[in-house]
Amino acid sequence: MQKEIIPDEDVETEVGLDEVEPGEAASDAEGPRRRGIYLLPNLFTTAGLFSGFYAIVAAMAGKFEPAAIAVFVAMVFDSLDGRVARWTHTESAFGKEYDSLSDMVSFGLAPALVMFEWSLHSMADYGVLPGKLGWMGAFIYAACAAIRLARFNVRAGVVDKRYFQGLPSPAAAGIVAGAVWCALYFDVPGSALIIPAYILTVGAGVLMVSSIGYYSFKDLKLQGRVPLVVLLLVVLLIVVISLDPELVLFLGFLLYALSGITMALWRLRKRLNKKAT
Repeated sequence: MQKEIIPDEDVETEVGLDEVEPGEAASDAEGPRRRGIYLLPNLFTTAGLFSGFYAIVAAMAGKFEPAAIAVFVAMVFDSLDGRVARWTHTESAFGKEYDSLSDMVSFGLAPALVMFEWSLHSMADYGVLPGKLGWMGAFIYAACAAIRLARFNVRAGVVDKRYFQGLPSPAAAGIVAGAVWCALYFDVPGSALIIPAYILTVGAGVLMVSSIGYYSFKDLKLQGRVPLVVLLLVVLLIVVISLDPELVLFLGFLLYALSGITMALWRLRKRLNKKAT
């Protein structure tokens, strides 16, 4: 008589959907489950999560420049984990969920807390109500980031991949963290920029949950051959960023946010003119 083997829950846990290989039918995955996750793409996701967590810790310690830089480092890792997973054919449901949770920390909580510790907490100097409005502004940004990520996850398969609905959370984080980094470069204290900081933080949050379309750049083919001029443009872009990274990155993400608003207004005007004629 064969003895039934009961798995030790304290030793190893099963990872449900992650064990279904890409392209494998759900029926093929039934039966004894394989355990484990793909290491390489999740290492990049973990590095991004660490960067976001470090940004929070650094901001709490008053080290705002490293905190802002850490948010941008998280963006680099976030842009790599998905590409590495696709290039190595190691995509998984676990990886997608882990990446989304990591994005919430790096691009939701971290920018909000960096901005709050740098500027918005100074609103408490003007009374109890302004102080509450300060942390509420940071919370609005964090909540909008969570809603943005949740909406992206549930609609990933039914929307046009060429466009994002709402400002992507990394771009919103780039605006908020870039503003802090840029102000520090020009030696402007956060207490002197309370109103602009508040408008920028809440505005970035609202844009994330808006229905404004933003170009995703996902139709760019990086694997194929490109003209030599494309490589030269990439080199030029790297040189420009390295000359003044805090200013160039902040203005770049700000212009990206404004591009969606501009296109939305242009399409609205076009529809109104069409109705009028």
